[in-house]
Amino acid sequence: MLRLYNTLTRQEEPFAPLRDNTVRMYACGLTVYARGHIGNFRTFVCLDVLRRALRHLCGHRMSEVINYTDVDDKTIAGAQKAGTPLREYTEQWIAAFTADAELLGIELPEHRPRATDEPNVRAMCDMILALDRNGHTYRRDGSIYFKIDSLPAYGRLARIDREGLHAGARVDVDEYSKDDPRDFVLWKASKPGEPEWDCGGMPGRPGWHIECSAMALRLLGRAPIDIHAGGVDLIFPHHENEIAQAEGATKQTFARFWVHVEHLFVENAKMAKSVGNVFTIPDIVARGYRPSALRYLLLSSHYRKQLNFTWVGMEQAEESLRRIVDFLTRLDGVSGSGGHPDVEAAVARAREAFRTALEADLNTAAGLAAMFDLVKSGHASIDAGRMSAADAASVRAAIEDFDRVLGVVSLRRTEDAKPPIPVEQIERMIGERKAARQRRDFAEADRIRTWLAEQGVLLEDNPSGTRWKKK
Repeated sequence: MLRLYNTLTRQEEPFAPLRDNTVRMYACGLTVYARGHIGNFRTFVCLDVLRRALRHLCGHRMSEVINYTDVDDKTIAGAQKAGTPLREYTEQWIAAFTADAELLGIELPEHRPRATDEPNVRAMCDMILALDRNGHTYRRDGSIYFKIDSLPAYGRLARIDREGLHAGARVDVDEYSKDDPRDFVLWKASKPGEPEWDCGGMPGRPGWHIECSAMALRLLGRAPIDIHAGGVDLIFPHHENEIAQAEGATKQTFARFWVHVEHLFVENAKMAKSVGNVFTIPDIVARGYRPSALRYLLLSSHYRKQLNFTWVGMEQAEESLRRIVDFLTRLDGVSGSGGHPDVEAAVARAREAFRTALEADLNTAAGLAAMFDLVKSGHASIDAGRMSAADAASVRAAIEDFDRVLGVVSLRRTEDAKPPIPVEQIERMIGERKAARQRRDFAEADRIRTWLAEQGVLLEDNPSGTRWKKK
C-alpha cells in the first residue's frame, strides 16, 4: 500500500481514498503573471508522478484540480503595466504553462479552473458569507478579514506558536511574511482600475487565499478532500489560511493529507531574478537540452529533499535516459526461443524493488535505480547469449510499466517522433551517406554525419544498417 508523508501529522501514513476509490486531489497551480520556471515545474512533475502512481500502482481513479490564480496583486499589477485587460493578460501565461507542461509529459488534471470563472467567484463569496455567519470575520473600510483568534486550531499545519499570533493586526496584501501570522483579507474593497465583483453587497475582489479553498470544495465535493498538495513555500501562510477558511466555513476537516515538494536550487543558490538563475523550459531547450532530460533530473531525488539543478546534472540525466532508450532498442534485436530463469528472476526483483520504492512515499530515486538494475542485468544476459525473444518482451514490459509512473521514456519517444528536420530528409541523407561510403568518398560521408549532428540528429551504424536518433 502507498504510504505518503503527511505534513499535517509530520509522519508517513498509509493512503487510500475516502470514497468510491476516487482520489480527490487539489494542487495549487501558478499565479499567472509570468511564465513558470523550473522550480515550479519540479513541484508539478513530482505531483504528476503521485497522480500516475495512484492510478497505475494503486488502481485508483482520479479527480484532480490544478488551478490558475488569475486575480491577485501580481496579476493585476502586470495587466495594468501591460495596458491589457486582466483576462487577456493572464491567458498568455496560462497558454505558456499548458505548453510547458505538455513538453514535460505532465498529464492534464480533470479540472483546470481559473479563479475568475464566475462559478468560482460565487463559491468564494458563499464561503466568505458562511465564515461571517460562523463568527470568523470582521469588516473594515469595505474589506472583509478573517479573525485568526476565532479558530483555536489555527497554525497546526505550519506548527505556529499560538503565543506569537498577532490577532487583530491586519494584512491586506496577498503574500506576507512567513513568520508574522496576522488576520488576513478575504475580500478586498474595490480600487480604481481593478476588476470587481459583488459579495454580499460589498463590491471588490477575492483575496488570494480564499480562491483555493472555495475552488477545491466546489470541484471536488464535500469535505474532506483526500490530498492537498503544493510546494513547501505554500505551507504558510497560504495553506494554513486555506485550512482556516474551509474549516471555519464547513466545520469539517478540509484535507486528509498534505503533500509538499521541497525547493529547487540552481548551482547551489536560491533562484532569483537578480542573480539571473531563474530558468524556464524554453531556456532549457535553448541551451540544447531536452525536456525529457529535465523531467528525469527532477525525479532523480526524493521530492521531500532539496534538489540542486546543475548543467552537469542535465548532462548526466541526458546520458542516463539515453542508456535506457538504447537498451530498449537493443532488445529489438534479441531473437531465439525458450526462456531463462535468471532473466525471469531479474524482472521479478526489479518489479518488486520498483513497487517498494514508489510505495515508500514516492521514492523516485530508488525507482530509477530499480530500472537501471534491470538494464544492467539485461545487457549482461544479452552479452552472455542468455536472453530469448520472450525474455526480451518480459524485460521490456517491466520497463514500460515502470515508465507509466515515471513518464521519462514515453516522453523521450514523443520527442524522438518529432525530429528537428523532416524524416524524409534524414532518410534521404542516410541514403546519400551510404552511397558516398560505397564509392569510398569518406569525406562526404563524414560531412553528412556532421551536418545531421549539427541539426540534432545522431547516426548509429550497426550490422543491420544505420539508424538515427535525436541528439
